[in-house]
Amino acid sequence: MRVPPLGRSRERGRVGAGDAPAGGGTLSAPASAPAPASRDQYRPPLHPGAWWLWALALGTAATRTTNPLLLALLVAVSAYVVIARRPHAPWARSYGAFVKLALAVLVIRLLFTTVLGSPVPGTHTLVTLPEVPLPDWAQGIRLGGRVTAEGLTFALYDAMTLATLLICVGAANALANPSRLLKSLPGALYEMGVAVVVALTFAPNLIADVQRLRAARRLRGRPDNGVRGLLQVGLPVLEGALERSVALAAAMDARGYGRTAQVPAPVRRTTAALTLGGLLGVCAGTYGLLTAAGGTYGIPVLLAGVAAALAGLWLGGRRSVRTRYRPDRWDARAWLVTASGVAVAALMFLAAARDPAALHPGVVPLVAPVLPLWPAAAVLVGLLPAFVTPAPAPLSVPASLSVPAPVKEPS
Repeated sequence: MRVPPLGRSRERGRVGAGDAPAGGGTLSAPASAPAPASRDQYRPPLHPGAWWLWALALGTAATRTTNPLLLALLVAVSAYVVIARRPHAPWARSYGAFVKLALAVLVIRLLFTTVLGSPVPGTHTLVTLPEVPLPDWAQGIRLGGRVTAEGLTFALYDAMTLATLLICVGAANALANPSRLLKSLPGALYEMGVAVVVALTFAPNLIADVQRLRAARRLRGRPDNGVRGLLQVGLPVLEGALERSVALAAAMDARGYGRTAQVPAPVRRTTAALTLGGLLGVCAGTYGLLTAAGGTYGIPVLLAGVAAALAGLWLGGRRSVRTRYRPDRWDARAWLVTASGVAVAALMFLAAARDPAALHPGVVPLVAPVLPLWPAAAVLVGLLPAFVTPAPAPLSVPASLSVPAPVKEPS
């Protein structure tokens, strides 16, 4: 008897997606079959530094205005980009936490203005609280008294600026992968980046150990709350963390971690001077940008500080002997994303110089804010990343959890 080949027998016993069953009916493809991936899924992800530059530029634009309509538009732009391009990862859920923190800032600022008063004079009294008399050395501070609409409006405008800045930072945290961002750090910050990556990697393990030990103690009928339970759970968790740290140190030492190149002493001193001076220049320039009196020297000092810090980091990277596995490339999309944020910040600076009344609505007398047209159009430029960056990859459902499609019965 002749036995057919194994491959041919398998082909005869298998029904493909385009084959018809024996009864003449049609058979649909199983739901667990992978769907054809779009072209965007094969494109490399955007450089995380581009997301941070875009978000920080939007936050810088928010510091140039107290108009609540423009600030709300900045929040809407960042929220739309986050919703459209946020990946399906646990660290991408931090945007909601930053939004809650921004709302808490608004509530606390209004509460302080209500209880401690406001330096802004007002004529529209909303409520009068009982005032507590204070000694002479506490002049300028009061507890209670009149709460005016002008004071609350000024506090609301001021708090919305800080809240918008926090939301923009939250957008950067939700869009940029922290591990990939730390991997892209310059060579001078290599040790710090590795330490942060290790901490981010081991933090979920510590939480999992605590939950596992507490569940084990509950199953044995032992308390897992209180000081006694905390001590009896914390000691095994600490022991496991030390074991993982020793194992990681041994693995890193075996792979040659910590090797540095021989750098001359003048280069080391120049590196330290440039880095320290650059960071001080960045702090001074940022302070100048955030204050009205430092608008003339803020930008030059900030640019000089950034240039000095970058030069110091470049020189400091010469002592690090290492290579990068699959480094993130700064492509045209990263330039477009960064340019969109910088354009929003630059146009807001220009609008603040030409028409400061539109970007800073008055509160004495109390007037309704008006949305200026061309600054609002400038803010909409920040929506560009939602259209030039690839869409996040969809969540993959395991085949064991997928529900097969119904099979049509033959007629």
